[in-house]
Amino acid sequence: MRNFKPVYLAVLLSVPVFSLPSFAADEPLVTFKSLSPDTALELAQATLASCNGLGYQVSVAVVDRMGITQVLLRDRYAGAHTPDTARRKAWTAVSFRSDTLSLAKNTGQDSSQFAARDITDALMLGGGVPVTASGSIVGGVGVSGAPSGDADHSCAQVGITTITEKLELVD
Repeated sequence: MRNFKPVYLAVLLSVPVFSLPSFAADEPLVTFKSLSPDTALELAQATLASCNGLGYQVSVAVVDRMGITQVLLRDRYAGAHTPDTARRKAWTAVSFRSDTLSLAKNTGQDSSQFAARDITDALMLGGGVPVTASGSIVGGVGVSGAPSGDADHSCAQVGITTITEKLELVD
């Protein structure tokens, strides 16, 4: 150890620091999965059929993981407000990464999160549900026109169930 100079010790101690991977460096490109148009249409149709089976006239919107509308279906007697409401519910579910039924409860007037309701296009009413595959959000579905947000939510869940097997096959 006598022949070991302080300079060499400093170099040896710095080697592990310089060889650690940098966690701050971003990859130049990102890769993600999103619903295909065919799967989005299948989801929308199954969701609409679920509501029709219960006697509800609704609109259904399916958005991609970025919140952009992929499919919008409106039943013949659904209210004029329902297409935009369904789209906003789907957008909110994807944007906030949570179903809008939970968001409606968690952003109540006495909540510290109440101001989230002021975000443009955010709609904290039940009926918007994110769609996931392999733990990642790949899209969202929104329903509007059933007698309650709970009913809208249930129709959305049934629609998602119809495509779940396809999504489970995704790596």
